[in-house]
Amino acid sequence: MNPIVNTPVNPTTAPATRDLLAELIAFDTTSSRSNLDLIRWIEAYLAKHGVASSLTFNAEGTKANLYATIGPTDVPGICLSGHTDVVPTTGQPWTADPYTVVERDGKLFGRGTSDMKGFIACVLAAVPSFVAGVRDIPIHLAFSYDEEVGCVGVRGLLAALADAPVKPMAVIIGEPTLMHVARGHKGKQAYRVVVEGRAGHSALTHLGVNAIEYACDLISFLRNKANSLRDDGPHDPAFEPAYTTIQTGKVSGGIAINVIPERCEFDFEIRYLPTDDVVAMIDEVSTFARETVEPQMRVVNPACGVHFQRISAYPGLQGRNAHGLQSFCCALTGFKDTITLSFGTEGGLFEAMDIPAIVCGPGSIEQAHRPDEFIALEQLARCDQFMQDLLAQIAQPGFALK
Repeated sequence: MNPIVNTPVNPTTAPATRDLLAELIAFDTTSSRSNLDLIRWIEAYLAKHGVASSLTFNAEGTKANLYATIGPTDVPGICLSGHTDVVPTTGQPWTADPYTVVERDGKLFGRGTSDMKGFIACVLAAVPSFVAGVRDIPIHLAFSYDEEVGCVGVRGLLAALADAPVKPMAVIIGEPTLMHVARGHKGKQAYRVVVEGRAGHSALTHLGVNAIEYACDLISFLRNKANSLRDDGPHDPAFEPAYTTIQTGKVSGGIAINVIPERCEFDFEIRYLPTDDVVAMIDEVSTFARETVEPQMRVVNPACGVHFQRISAYPGLQGRNAHGLQSFCCALTGFKDTITLSFGTEGGLFEAMDIPAIVCGPGSIEQAHRPDEFIALEQLARCDQFMQDLLAQIAQPGFALK
């Protein structure tokens, strides 16, 4: 690979990228809605450039992932991956229509500009160059659904890849990193806990089982565990914060002040260091519920209990077998050092299939999920240049990740 350091970047974003981003933003692909119109539009765009796509659907047939290969299909290549869904805008004070791109002060505003349709627009804008320039090493495109609700959709795409004769040699996840190369991020598991007590008149508390109060015992246990992880570790200073975190995000229960609450439910999440044993942590919580909380509840009524339901989960990204990919992408971006991320991506799921992964994309995560989300034109220009430099490198004879 020829070295590429501090490649000059034209600060003017390519018109094709701007136009494509405007098209992508116009599709409301909030996770609660279908993404099929957007996926069909991308499918048609690729077909116009002679690129065939394959789709994998959810069980209802209302959402789909798209996978395509530019170049030879019998050898592994570099995969460019992104999710097509966005978070809701409901209740946010946007100053303009979030699904119409507005340009102000060198920035493009709209839902998904930073997270992460900006990256997809850069990939699609580069497709004509990819088609003309790819030689022995292909470029794969992977666009998923429902990443924002727990990296749900990509699992179907990866299941199809597992049965394919050829898998990518590596994947670049285009989440917003300001074009820095991220080698790792934490994993996440989220649970809903339902505490079932016994209702009654609040004047006769000895005859009832207060579900809220026993839920509080569990929440306190989680809080104490979180404090222990904060104080005693394990710690990894590469991450911010440097320890596994646990937090309760939602609680509901009870119907009136004078009624013993029969039911309470709460949601909690664990964002764990990639090397931590999250299964053991969940076992600690469930053991406390089974051996300490439930016996107290069942003194009054044996039917009372605590039930756990996993809401979402994705693994952390450890950077396993990805040193060559990290060095390659750092050379393309001009940044010497890699970083780690506080947020999660689909990268750990690719890594679990022995596909080395890094995260690198335009825009800032600080703009994601906010009203008036934006991406700087300079960031799109850097990503456009990254695509061209990527193509130039993999088109060289004998290219390999070392």
